[in-house]
Amino acid sequence: MNKRGAGVIFIAIAAFLFASKYMSAAIFGSGVLSWDEPLFSAMLSYVGEPLSICSMIALILGVAYICWGEYEEFTIKKQQSNK
Repeated sequence: MNKRGAGVIFIAIAAFLFASKYMSAAIFGSGVLSWDEPLFSAMLSYVGEPLSICSMIALILGVAYICWGEYEEFTIKKQQSNK
């Protein structure tokens, strides 16, 4: 797998982790009779921050891998054009 493919996979993992935080809070609060903003914020606080932290790490890694792959391809093309 090339670096760009790994970057896309890391970004997909970040999206999954980000969505799973909100899905967990929604499942946690599924028995609540009325929904409002402060209640959902409280449910999000019960889920915690590890999913947000892991999703940000995966997003940063994904963008870094994509940039690294693009940089390597740019340098290869530049070397080929100089010959």
